[in-house]
Amino acid sequence: MKGFQMVYRAALFGLLLLACGCGHHDGGKAPTAAAPAVQAAADARSASDAGPGEGPRLTLSPDEVHIEYRVYGHGEPAVILVHGWACDENYWHAQLDALKANYTVVTLNLAGHGASGANRTDWSIANYAQDVAAVARQLPNPQLVLVGHSMGAAVVLAATPVIGERVIGVVAVEALRSVGEPPLTQREIDRRVAPFEADFVGATRNLVSSSLFEPGADPTLVQKVAYNMSLRPAAVTVPSLRSLLSMDLAGLLPAIRVPVYAINSDLLPTDAARIRRSLPDFHLDVLAHTGHFLMLEDPARFNALLLQDLSAITRHAAH
Repeated sequence: MKGFQMVYRAALFGLLLLACGCGHHDGGKAPTAAAPAVQAAADARSASDAGPGEGPRLTLSPDEVHIEYRVYGHGEPAVILVHGWACDENYWHAQLDALKANYTVVTLNLAGHGASGANRTDWSIANYAQDVAAVARQLPNPQLVLVGHSMGAAVVLAATPVIGERVIGVVAVEALRSVGEPPLTQREIDRRVAPFEADFVGATRNLVSSSLFEPGADPTLVQKVAYNMSLRPAAVTVPSLRSLLSMDLAGLLPAIRVPVYAINSDLLPTDAARIRRSLPDFHLDVLAHTGHFLMLEDPARFNALLLQDLSAITRHAAH
């Protein structure tokens, strides 16, 4: 456990921010803005691809990768749910009914995940943020709240300044514990990535089953997450992990000028006072007796906290 804590604390927006690792279950350069003609073509294609109701829709990220997303419900603001590393939109399924009664709810598959395209060579957090921004451009809602689990929290923080003033708040789920800590050295990054380069399947299944759930967790859920997470292509997941561990979080946070909420488990402690030194408008909820997949492990309690945070963000934006 001590070794795991060192990894988590040193690489929060890294290896263990990742662990929404899910797959389907039952139940180069950082990108720049697309040229106007390219973006107009992307928007036109997206409009023609958008299906009615809650069916899948497609848009294009600036690097011409198709991004699949779905829209549920109606209302303001729109809540965009962003999954974590080696995951997909399905891991928000237990939140949809609770949210769409009052909000427009959007789920998406980041590039290389789910049914989104994988024709990308730069698997950076910046590129993933552009995936979220591409989806945001398709939404008519004037206000957005970005919700990210695990690695998705890093993605939504990076997407916030890209999208701009439409974002009125961020909710990070099982994230942010490393804010204010020193960044990893290149040697540390190499050491953490090495097991996944050598045996991605084995390293991933071991991480999930041994470290990301509390003792006594539902063994079926543990096995499902460990198995599905390990099935993602290493050509996507390993460079994504390296990019995540290398992320300049301290350089990003000054650009975040909206309230940031975190819903974390008590699997490991969260130092809210330290985080507020970097994010003054930070608010923490801790969901006791849960692990890294708290939105799946205890959706009723998780949904209540998420709705509470969304309400607070909306009230703040109205003043």
